[in-house]
Amino acid sequence: MINAKNIILIGDGAIGSSFAFNCLTSGVGKSLGIIDINMKRVQGDVEDLMDALPYTSQENIYAANYTDCRYADLIVITAGIPQKPGQTRLELVQKNTAIIQDIATQIMANDFNGIILIASNPVDVLTEVVYKATGLPRNQIIGSGTALDSARLRSEIGQRFNVDARSVVGYIMGEHGDSEFPVWDFTTIGGKPIKAWVPKPQQADTLEAIGQKVKNAAYSIINQKGATFYGIAASLTRITAAILNDDRTPFALSIHLEGEYGLKDVAIGVPAVVGANGLERIIELDLNNADRQKLTESAQVLQKTYQGIQK
Repeated sequence: MINAKNIILIGDGAIGSSFAFNCLTSGVGKSLGIIDINMKRVQGDVEDLMDALPYTSQENIYAANYTDCRYADLIVITAGIPQKPGQTRLELVQKNTAIIQDIATQIMANDFNGIILIASNPVDVLTEVVYKATGLPRNQIIGSGTALDSARLRSEIGQRFNVDARSVVGYIMGEHGDSEFPVWDFTTIGGKPIKAWVPKPQQADTLEAIGQKVKNAAYSIINQKGATFYGIAASLTRITAAILNDDRTPFALSIHLEGEYGLKDVAIGVPAVVGANGLERIIELDLNNADRQKLTESAQVLQKTYQGIQK
């Protein structure tokens, strides 16, 4: 069990600072250290966040360095080049791999043995990079994967059917990117299968429209405001809380697979339970043949991308 609840955030851009603010206002963690290449910005954020302490939870917030990693229970990585309008996440792989490998090296140089949560894109490939670079057990290396996409799915369904999004259960699986897909056989509203909510004549078109909107959500947001950060920050905060509080909560996360779903040597978005040990277990859904093929093809895209950065 984690008792200290010490968090180190690496990357103080829009996502990182939103995550830090969410943790503070949600009472997640007891100590939050922030590392960024721009430590002047970090100091400004620390001072700004400290001004909120009288209205939120009491927390130790400070500008950190890599030596502080040895005392961390959880490291959250949001550093890297952000996605630009018209750009896919996979196009970020070369530059962000170099950044993340350097971060992983500095983390491990300071005797870290906690849990690492990665949100930098392309998150699936970079989760595999961190897993290989650190040598830590796979339960300690978690990518945010399709947790955000799954939240977008639940939000979209809630709006379309005029129900509380929290009553919707559903997962997006595969790459956090263009080859992701919704698992309709395991999507419910209030326990009732989603397909039972849609008249058969409109079923295929309705579900396809929902899936496409979710998959393209980031492109829409980036084209309009330049970046996405509130949704992913909220996802990271909830995953962080589940780990630090040992909630044993299921999310769709990027996990290094060792035979689950017939896949090996790839980190990809699958339903998984997280708690104080990081990954507690992977949930293997009984996918239909079409969805199993989609997952396999998505894994092949990620494996090809990962192999490309090893050359």
